[in-house]
Amino acid sequence: MSAPLARRALAELVGTAFLVAAVIGSGIAATRLSPNDVGLQLLENSLITGGALVALILALQPVSAAFNPVVTIVERALGAVSTRDTGVLVVAQFVGGVVGAIVANLMFDMDAVNVATHVRSSGGLWLGEVVATVGLLLVIFGTVRSGRADTVAYAVGGYITAAYWFTSSTSFANPAVTLARTLSDSFAGIAPESVPMFVLMQLIGGVFGFALIKLLYPDSKNLAAELTAPRPTKEYSA
Repeated sequence: MSAPLARRALAELVGTAFLVAAVIGSGIAATRLSPNDVGLQLLENSLITGGALVALILALQPVSAAFNPVVTIVERALGAVSTRDTGVLVVAQFVGGVVGAIVANLMFDMDAVNVATHVRSSGGLWLGEVVATVGLLLVIFGTVRSGRADTVAYAVGGYITAAYWFTSSTSFANPAVTLARTLSDSFAGIAPESVPMFVLMQLIGGVFGFALIKLLYPDSKNLAAELTAPRPTKEYSA
């Protein structure tokens, strides 16, 4: 593995780990701080997740900041990432998700792994995942198309915060995060038997999102290349 790819994989692993830790950790904290108000719990969970996303994308965008296998696969479909790199980055995202879930559980004095029991299964929830994923892709690529790639972090953070509320599924929209959330029997958890349909709907959302991006933005390959290109950084002396 080349050094640049190793750095990108590390960025994806670390970023996804922190993202999952934020999702699960804030969910646990919310239920403990607001035990009798589910709406307030969701508000707390969504705000912390959105804020964490903004911070993580800003910090890691100079290296790699997809944190989502669907986004990486769409970048591959647009020709901006090689098949080999896609595989490495997706594996890093899944590993990061597992690490983040375990760390979140341990921070709140829970077992490192406690399998979630919250079954999420209905047509409405599955449709919600398609909608959430399509919207996420449009926000990412549309923001880059507007010439404001440096604002992707704010656009994505804002969208996910909103999608927690306007989608029936609370916008998982990420296979790595979905799988990781099976490892915590807490507010943000999802039972393992619910995962296959959630991931399938996310992939279907990825297909629809890819098609819309191609139709809306004829220069989508260039957009993907801009999105995945390392950002210039300042030189610092010791």
